[in-house]
Amino acid sequence: MEKTISVAQMRAADQYTIENGTPSKELMGRAAQGVFDSFSSWAGKRTLIVCGSGNNGGDGYALASIMKDHELDVTVLRVSDKFSEDGDYYYQECLCQGVPVLLYRTDSVDFSDYQVIVDCMLGTGFFGIPREPIATVIKEINAVREQANTFVISVDINSGMNGDTGEAEIAVISDLTVSIGFLKHGFFLGKAPELISSLVNVDIGIQLPSE
Repeated sequence: MEKTISVAQMRAADQYTIENGTPSKELMGRAAQGVFDSFSSWAGKRTLIVCGSGNNGGDGYALASIMKDHELDVTVLRVSDKFSEDGDYYYQECLCQGVPVLLYRTDSVDFSDYQVIVDCMLGTGFFGIPREPIATVIKEINAVREQANTFVISVDINSGMNGDTGEAEIAVISDLTVSIGFLKHGFFLGKAPELISSLVNVDIGIQLPSE
């Protein structure tokens, strides 16, 4: 099994890599490219990327930008009106490229209209119980996965799952989870086996601080 690390170690590795010369926007772009390359069946499918307010959402905006470059059918659904700094950068890229962007509860969205849903709502730093509207969106994603055979991809971690323990009160059930940088302890603990059907890790050049 590949090396696993804690959420705190992952946060420290991110910071260490940025402080040693790799811009955070570049890491976000690499993460999105890694997710794009990890799934070979984008073509011919309508994809909905569901983005939260943090850097996990930023990965989603960057992924949407890449997909638009490849002339794929992609729509973004925002579940928050907030952005991280890097997330806003890639959000603006999406707008410039003409990616359709919807806001949950403001714009009408039918999850069953999409063959692929990408979960970019809550990252590895999350713990506890998801708040609204994310809790409801998680339930909607899980329902459409079961009822309409929609393929669900979680970016870095399944939204709602604890990255250290694998526990979750409510979390996205994925067909594919694309871990970024390093696998987290929680991917092999708690409820993770019930939530993750397939797991891959993408190396984007994040370095662990020297022991």
